[in-house]
Amino acid sequence: MLPALSLSGRRGLVLGVANEHSIAWGCAQALAQEGVNVLMVARRADVLEAGAAEIRASLGADNSAQVQVCAQDITTEAGRAAVFALRRDFDIVVTNAGGPPSGNFRDWERADWIRAVDANMLTPIELIKATVDGMAARGFGRIVNITSAVVKSPRLGMSLSTTPRTWVIGELVTAAMMNAEVRDALTGIQAAWDQASWVPATGWTAVTTNPAIGNGTSLGSFSRTGKTVSFAGRIIPGSTTTFGAGIYSFALPVAATAANLLIGSALLIAGAAMYYGGCYRSPAGFDVYFHGAASRMAPTVPATFASGHILTFAGTYQAA
Repeated sequence: MLPALSLSGRRGLVLGVANEHSIAWGCAQALAQEGVNVLMVARRADVLEAGAAEIRASLGADNSAQVQVCAQDITTEAGRAAVFALRRDFDIVVTNAGGPPSGNFRDWERADWIRAVDANMLTPIELIKATVDGMAARGFGRIVNITSAVVKSPRLGMSLSTTPRTWVIGELVTAAMMNAEVRDALTGIQAAWDQASWVPATGWTAVTTNPAIGNGTSLGSFSRTGKTVSFAGRIIPGSTTTFGAGIYSFALPVAATAANLLIGSALLIAGAAMYYGGCYRSPAGFDVYFHGAASRMAPTVPATFASGHILTFAGTYQAA
């Protein structure tokens, strides 16, 4: 069973829903089943209405997703204007358009190229331009371009399809890198976890007297994808570590939104004993509560923290 995607209540735009066998139709159905309010766009009103009715009928009683239709040619300015007159603040945009015919490039005239570029390059770019800034401002957005296998593996006679669709992929990456919120998501997907920028012991503090790691060791790593931050770290005190006084707090790699509470789990290995707990957001970053302990972690809670003990923690939270 696939995990829930937490998309309920989002707004989605799916283009080119030609029939129930199209990829776009499958996208619209999958989004609606996740609770996304979907606007389906294609040229034929009868096909759209039939498809929307089938999707609505497939939704469970506890799914309040709305499935609407708009019969327009999205490759025209008038068609796009009609769609955006209904709604502009889409959280998810799935672009799709029928491909141009195959043939011999010697036979194609300028008008053939212009039609292909308008439908398969300029239309997706205009849709990205119209929606990406709103997505970034709201802190969530997904743009999916349905193109063709010929983008990855060009085929003989398919230049009218390959050229504009390849250009769209390049423009999408460029737009993502120019937009901070989307760039974070793109970079987070592509990059390995950052293992250099965050050292947990550096942000290890206490209410009365701060501890100091001394010759102990501390390692931390994290990954950020959009506003989602995942982290993992550990602190191993050494013989010259000083443990301070008062309740401990630990800095996060990226500031968390105040909406976070429980953001992770913790484990303290103190000799033969092991203590399990949770990481809870605090003004300084996060504090650690161990099951059965009288208070948050401190030099002697849940046990006397000493050289050779191992404190580990990991979690996921929303960035501020």
